[in-house]
Amino acid sequence: MSSAESTTMAQRKREKRPASFADFIVQFRWIVVVPVVLPLSFMFYQYKAWQLTIHRFLHGPSNDETHAEAIKKVQKRIRERKAATDGLICTARPPWLGVALRNSEHKRSTRFEVELGHLSTIVWIDKEKKLMKVEPMVCMSQVSHATLKLGLAPAVLPELDDLTVGGVINGYGIEGSSHIYGLFAETCTAFEIVLGDGTLVRCTADNEHSDLFKAIPWSHGSLGLLVGVEFRLIPVKEYMRVTYTPVHGDLKKIAQVYTDLFCPRDLDQDNPEKVPDFVEGIVYSEKTAVITTGRYASYAEAHNKGNKINALGWWFKPWFHIHCEKALETGEFVEYVPIRQYYHRHTRSLYWEGGLIVPFGNHPLFRLFLGWLMPPKVSILKYTQNDAIRKYYIQRHACQDLLVPQHKVAESLEFCHDAFETYPVWLCPHRLFKMECGTMLDAEKGYAKNKKPGDTDYAQMWTDVGVWGVPGPVLREEVWDGVEATKSMEKWLRDNNSYQCLYAVVEQTEEEFWKMFDPTLYTAMRRKYGAEGAFMPLYYKISNTKKTPQATKKEKNL
Repeated sequence: MSSAESTTMAQRKREKRPASFADFIVQFRWIVVVPVVLPLSFMFYQYKAWQLTIHRFLHGPSNDETHAEAIKKVQKRIRERKAATDGLICTARPPWLGVALRNSEHKRSTRFEVELGHLSTIVWIDKEKKLMKVEPMVCMSQVSHATLKLGLAPAVLPELDDLTVGGVINGYGIEGSSHIYGLFAETCTAFEIVLGDGTLVRCTADNEHSDLFKAIPWSHGSLGLLVGVEFRLIPVKEYMRVTYTPVHGDLKKIAQVYTDLFCPRDLDQDNPEKVPDFVEGIVYSEKTAVITTGRYASYAEAHNKGNKINALGWWFKPWFHIHCEKALETGEFVEYVPIRQYYHRHTRSLYWEGGLIVPFGNHPLFRLFLGWLMPPKVSILKYTQNDAIRKYYIQRHACQDLLVPQHKVAESLEFCHDAFETYPVWLCPHRLFKMECGTMLDAEKGYAKNKKPGDTDYAQMWTDVGVWGVPGPVLREEVWDGVEATKSMEKWLRDNNSYQCLYAVVEQTEEEFWKMFDPTLYTAMRRKYGAEGAFMPLYYKISNTKKTPQATKKEKNL
């Protein structure tokens, strides 16, 4: 489908829809968000910033011994479970505290809750081996704060402060460096898992539990409880040299310029001279985009005469995606950004979703006087939602990530324009390493025989196409069905050997779901490690299904 045809289809005549009370509530939600949600969010973020310091003051420094004692509490609780009468195991974390958008039906049925909130410390950092060990409730802001002062950082550091290490492993973690290192879980060297009978196992890529190690990513806690993680660190410099490249043209041209900036056409993908350290694309419309690339830079380089330094992380600065958009008018430009501010560049505005919650949030006066309160914490926003707002976001709001092979980025953008017509769209490349052992995610079969720019013998280049915001038809007050659009997207992904990110609302049937994802290793691991009858199956944990009671009964009878 050409971009022109896609535009025509997206702008086809749609029936006008009448305004509803939910429209009014969402439009003026800021009346509650600004005086209530923002102060509460600010206090929470301050607590997280000081949490590890407070923990050290009260309990002393964390180490493997204190970590082991924390795990014993989890094991003890699980061993108290009576399989014949108690429900399936799940964490005691309330659904509203999570970032995921799904309805958490599995926590509305009979369940056996296990508290993991105390697993929230950094166990150790080994500067020599460039390794870090943390507990699953440690968040990204705590990780970057602890490592950057040592001149180190995770190879992949998801942008939002609030994301937890456990969440980006069991779920999904990506960053602008993923075109080199893959998803966050692929930078991990060891997982500690408590199984359904309370047994603790440490799994790595090359020990006796290597099969479980490969199955944990994307399993959403349906194989066991993640209680410890070790992952790689890399040496970093003080600044990021960021180049903002504007693109004017159709969606195919946008996809091609984006690809050319980090995928050498001669397939020399492992050459650091040809591949930047960071890549990100923001598509503002079907005809405009800005692609940013970054390379680590020293303090001395950044402060060379003539270089522009932009401390864009300050609360009074324009939101990052608004700042990037300037390149469409000024042309390409380069600046140096302090490294931690670059890592968390989208936190303050929640990418661009913050503008939907606080419409005047990027106004200079709001930024100056109240910008320090941003962002609203997603979990507090969820807690203050009523059923009308929840249904509104399912039916009239898009929040999906499509994981597609790099050579299908243009097609996916054209599809998204037709199905959602939602802008901006986020582009973030990532390597998908060739596994060939039945993992849920794997490179396309046979891709290495016909490698395209970005591909290597051991990994295929993919891209996350993030569609978040209000669709064009909704903005024009036309009829638009979010559920049907999601189902259409899921079918497109299945037909194109691509994947749906599972933090979002999943409308697929169970049969369709396992056509998209390979169940081979996952199913084998549930049987081998005793997850059947102990943990809710993955599909019922993440799907927008109402079949949880049946699934619970089925699991308990196995």
